[in-house]
Parts: sequence; structure tokens; C-alpha cells
Amino acid sequence: MSDAQIGGGLSAPDRAARARDLAVAGDVPAAIALLQAAPADQVPAHRNMLAQLLVAAERHEEALAIRIAQAEAEPGVAAHQHNVAARLGDMGRAAEAEAAARRAFALGGDAPETWLVLARALQGQDRHDEAEAAFAETLKRRPDYLDALIDQSQLIWMRTGDAGRARASLNAAIDRAPNRPDLYAARAKLDRFAGAAPRAIHRDLIASPVAASALIQRSAAHAALGFDRDQALAHARAALAQTPNDPAAIQQLVEIHLARNEPAAALAILDPLLEQRPTDQQAIAFRHTAWRLAGDPRALTADDYAELVAGQTIDTPPGWPTLEAYLADLASALAPLHALTEHPVGQSLRHGTQTSVDLRHSDDPAIRAFFTAIDGPIRRHMARLGQGSDPLRSRNTGDYRLAGCWSVRLRPGGFHTPHFHSKGWLSSACHIALPSAVEGEGREGWLAFGAPAFEGVQPLPPDHYEKPEPGRLVLFPSWMWHGTVPFGGTEPRLTIAFDVVPA
Repeated sequence: MSDAQIGGGLSAPDRAARARDLAVAGDVPAAIALLQAAPADQVPAHRNMLAQLLVAAERHEEALAIRIAQAEAEPGVAAHQHNVAARLGDMGRAAEAEAAARRAFALGGDAPETWLVLARALQGQDRHDEAEAAFAETLKRRPDYLDALIDQSQLIWMRTGDAGRARASLNAAIDRAPNRPDLYAARAKLDRFAGAAPRAIHRDLIASPVAASALIQRSAAHAALGFDRDQALAHARAALAQTPNDPAAIQQLVEIHLARNEPAAALAILDPLLEQRPTDQQAIAFRHTAWRLAGDPRALTADDYAELVAGQTIDTPPGWPTLEAYLADLASALAPLHALTEHPVGQSLRHGTQTSVDLRHSDDPAIRAFFTAIDGPIRRHMARLGQGSDPLRSRNTGDYRLAGCWSVRLRPGGFHTPHFHSKGWLSSACHIALPSAVEGEGREGWLAFGAPAFEGVQPLPPDHYEKPEPGRLVLFPSWMWHGTVPFGGTEPRLTIAFDVVPA
């Protein structure tokens, strides 16, 4: 493409306007190319927009490089250090994000956004007392800052298991601003994951002065799905009538149709949606559920599971004589990272903990060696999948990168609710240490596939299981419903999980 084709001769304002139009039209790569082709004297003017577009395109390293260049070009500007900190934080590089946030403060910055970046960075290093203090500083500067209220309440819940204390700041914010639907929705989500009854959550939502808003109608639909599918449908339709192009409202209506055993109605929405967004993991998951409900021959079979789900033993990394020795060291390295008490809000696990630290950025030798141990199994599975036209194989480039890596430790009685991974391509469960209950006849602690997250008129139990074994890595499509069977006994269940995306 010539320079003229990508905007040669454009002024900086005209180039920015054209890039904005391209991005709004959905052509983010073209918008990025247009800004990258800017002459040297325009580069500073376009850095903010270019960084934002690169993030939208998931080109995070390039976006970070631009933020660093801004900070180096104007070293006295606190906002530039904030932007570096925010990028590093979103990339899971918590220690570096903390350092950049503190540089912003040293330059005179005091924005609540920077305090929030610092709080998250401290939490990402398991420095929970300091993180709580930083959240408090954030809210001192902006008491009704929704993101900070959510993160603070979730940290308190995970540290203490005290739902009353966790919701205190949200309650106070609602008292100050009783007409903000987002505050009620955030409290309802916290209550749901803290174990409140769906009827009680629904009652609180519809009693709010903003009950008619689309966001509250969506939250009420979610709660009502636990006890009255007709009422859930009414709420979902009311939300969609107000926000007809909202993907979340559309997908919620699909889910409720599936729960009501109305696969034809669900497919009438899903089929055109997937023509526009063929890699939408949620829509793919729902379509497979609809096919199963309808008895469609395209529903997953035992042969499909055999092709798509792969259990392999990870490789023994260099430096360890046996896999058993490596797994013992890995379990010891993970133990101090499970410093919280309860499961996070918005995740699938129940009665257990999930690490705050992104394991990709750990300095521990055993954790770092994990990425060597899984490389071979991932590449072998990708080679076995091969190429194809379906949503999974069509994205197989032969190379990969990891999109997040975390550890889960379930207590006896713990489990994962059925879920899928909306931002992945392949998802995983690598078993590090297991309770003896997995050897029993009840499939306790096993991976279970195929059951959706909702309880429908037509029950859909799991239709495939994978038995966990120490060192066994199970890979599967991110759109595939998966959870685990609760287990008893006295021993925990320790795993590492990650998402894989094409590189």
C-alpha cells in the first residue's frame, strides 16, 4: 500500500479524524496503519490514539512501547507515567506497574485513577494490606468511583469471606447516589458470588428507584433465572428493548431461551450473530447447547470430544530428575500465592482460592519452568488439531501465546461451576496435586464437560468427563462448557490454568 493510500499529505487533525472513522467502522488495523504512517512531526499528536487502538487490537507490547516513548519524550509529565503504569498493570506486570505509578506520584500526580492502578498492582503482588490502603486512598479522592468500589469490595470478600463488610462501601455509595444503576448491579453481583439467595437479590434490585433501567433489568433477569424463567424472560426483553444493540443483552436473551428449552428461538438469534462474529466464544457455546437441546446432529458426540479434548502429561523441565520431583517443587512454590480465603467474584470456582499473581511474571524457578513443561503438549495438540473451517481449526496458525495464567486451590467440597472462556482459543487445566477422592467411583474432582451454567427446563448433565492425574494437562476449546465435580475428604485440589490464543 502506498503512502498516498494510507494518508500521505494529511494534516494531523485530518489523519486523526480519518483514523477515528476507520476504527468506528470496525477497521482497527487500517486505523493503526494510517497513524503509523504519519510523518515524524505528527507522531507525538497521534500517540494517545495509536496506543488505544493497539490495545483494542490486543497488540499490548506495541501499545506499551508508545506509552514508554511518551514518558521518555516528556519525563516531567505525571500523566505519562500513569499511562505506563496502567498498561503494565493490564499486562499483569504488577511490580513494574507499581514502580511507574509511584513515579507518577513523585512527579506530582495524585489522580484517583493512578491510586487505583497502584492498588491493583499491590494486590497483584499479594500485598493485600497495602492494596486495601491504596483502594481507600482511591475512594478518598473519588468516593463513588465504581471500578475502585468493585475491586475493594472483592478484595475484602476474598480476604475475609465477610459479605457484610465487603458490601459496606457499595452500600454507602448507593446511599449517596441512589439513582445509579451500576452501583446496584455491582452489589447484586457481589451478593451472588457471596452466596445470597437469587430471590433476595432480585427483591433488592426491583425495589431500587432505578429498577426500570436496562442494567437493572439485566441484573434482575440473571437473578430471576434461578427461580422464575418467565420473569427472567420479561426482564431480559425489557433490557433489550432499551439497548437493542447491546451484545450482553442479546446473549442474555439467548441464555434464557435455552433455559426455557426454546432452542429454535435461541438459534434464530445466534445464527446471524455468528455470521457477523464467527469466533464469539459465548455464542459458539450457546449454539452447541441449542443443538443439544434440539437433538441436532451437529451436537457434540463422543468422537468430537475425543478430537477436541486432549489430556497429556506435561514434560519434565530441565533441572528436575523426575516429573514427581518437579510437581512437588511447583506445589510448594504455589502454596504461598494462595494467601486469600475465598473465591473471587466473577470466576467459576467455589470454596477455594485463585492466585492474584499472573504466573507468567513470577520469578520462582519452578513456576517459570512450568512454561517449558507445557510448551510441547500445547504444540502437539495444535498439530493434532490441524487446519479446518470450523471456529477452532480456522484459527490454528501453528504458533501460540498465553493469555493469562493462574492457579486455583479448591478446598474439600469445592468445585468449578460450568463456564467457558470468552477471550481464549484453547483453555486448560493442569493438575498439580490432587485429593485421593478422585480415585473413587463418583468422579469426584473430575473435569466435567457439556453442562451449561444455567438450570433449564430440560436438564443437560455433563456428557464427557476427564479424570485428573498429577502432571496431566487437559486442553480443550475455550467455547466448550466445562466445570468440575465436587469432592470430599480432607485434601485440597491444586491446579494451574491458562488460555492459549493464536500468535
